[in-house]
Amino acid sequence: MTKFTLDDLDTIIAQRATSEDESSYTRKLVSKGVAKCAQKLGEEAVEAAIAAVREDREELTAEAADLLYHLLVVLNVANVPLGDVMNELASRTGQTGLEEKASRPQE
Repeated sequence: MTKFTLDDLDTIIAQRATSEDESSYTRKLVSKGVAKCAQKLGEEAVEAAIAAVREDREELTAEAADLLYHLLVVLNVANVPLGDVMNELASRTGQTGLEEKASRPQE
């Protein structure tokens, strides 16, 4: 059995975002714009955090799936390729997380 990847999900979202299928949740969400997509992303992040605090593995698994889906929808609407995010993550693996954070410009 082939593993399902974030690239697979990203491809599906891209296809559904531009489909003519009136019953597509992705299409409907994307048509509402980045603000609505970002709102849904935030809601799912909170739900995942709550599930983690409750130590509810099953719920956390489901909420994490929702969170990843909504993150990829936001990236799609904002025209940020998943590949760019993965490249950013890859560039951070050569240093510790604390070193990477310290290298960021101060706000």
